[in-house]
Amino acid sequence: MLRDATAKSIKPEDKPLADGTVAGLRLLPTKVKGRGQWKLRYVSPTTSKRRDIGFGVYPEVSIHEARRLGTEARQLIAAKLDPIEEREQLKIVAKLEEQVLTFEAAAHKVHHDLKDGWKNTKHAQQWINTLSTYALPLIGAKPLGDITVNDIAEVLRPIWLDKAETASRVKQRLHQVMEWSCAQGLRVGNPVDGVKHLLPKQPSAAVRVENHPAMPWRMIPEFVADHIGTPTKVSPALLLFVILTAVRSGEARHARWSEFDLKKHIWTVPAGRMKIGVAHRVPLAKQTVTLLSNTKALNARGKLVFPSPKAGNVLTDMALTSLLRKHKAPSDIPGRVATAHGFRSSFRDWASENEYPQHLAESALAHQIKNAVERAYHRTDLLEQRRSMMQDWADFVFGKK
Repeated sequence: MLRDATAKSIKPEDKPLADGTVAGLRLLPTKVKGRGQWKLRYVSPTTSKRRDIGFGVYPEVSIHEARRLGTEARQLIAAKLDPIEEREQLKIVAKLEEQVLTFEAAAHKVHHDLKDGWKNTKHAQQWINTLSTYALPLIGAKPLGDITVNDIAEVLRPIWLDKAETASRVKQRLHQVMEWSCAQGLRVGNPVDGVKHLLPKQPSAAVRVENHPAMPWRMIPEFVADHIGTPTKVSPALLLFVILTAVRSGEARHARWSEFDLKKHIWTVPAGRMKIGVAHRVPLAKQTVTLLSNTKALNARGKLVFPSPKAGNVLTDMALTSLLRKHKAPSDIPGRVATAHGFRSSFRDWASENEYPQHLAESALAHQIKNAVERAYHRTDLLEQRRSMMQDWADFVFGKK
């Protein structure tokens, strides 16, 4: 256990002194005898990378205080939180509070106050990400007291019908932020309460599950030839990849090069990104491998297959939605543009029309077979059987069949 007598004698040429009480806490020598810098080395629970967080200089920061700070950091790590990221978040919140309280400032404040009560750290991140994607670009800079029902409607309208579940989550989180502002005395009345009078009625949940606007499968080859072709930009490449693999757009948007074996023509989606929580192997058609090779040339150094062109991070689903709207992608629902998710329905209809076994199509879509008896017969992922089907699908998409 480190004591003051030892700490006071630390010299510039000495090795770091381990505290011996808090794991990873060390006193590093400086250029001045008797002075050292406190560092805690740890593995980040969010990135799995080794990091060092500083707690100031000894003797200004005593051994007792350094241990207290180190213990608090270890508690955050045990709760799957990165102490450096938490420190930065607190700085952001403090800086925002010094300014006029805008919706963005309030959103970060509410997120910071609520996240410790959420057991699921992924949900905590999704909470703020959802608002960052859909709300902050439109109303983030507005003072809380200036936000109107019309402002809320403008945030929700682009996703109200096409992404009803997402719209519901955004609305709920908008309501939380505005309720907080009312409770703080920053405004009177919650504008989210009246937004239902400005938006059309959403279809029922049952209808939404079955009816994502989907492009009729016979129209896909013409759409691909006219509007996608050989993609030279990220969004069209991502859309073509989603069509060829019949995966969910979120699974594709987060795809990393480390998940691909292009020699064996296999993409393994980790269990954590799958809806059913089980890793999913996707057989890649020849055209899909060619697409990936061309995409690699556009982003040779990045880890993500389809990164945002500007920031280099994960593309939002709006990238695909905007692209489909731009090309007025036809769908099976009058007055609605086809959605990226709808191409999964298009694939399933194609498979059914071409007499592929239902369980094979369901396996390609990574759907869990509900019938226990049938599930017992299909214990493997049917990779090789699916490979032939996915090649036929790719040939059809490119107009070869």
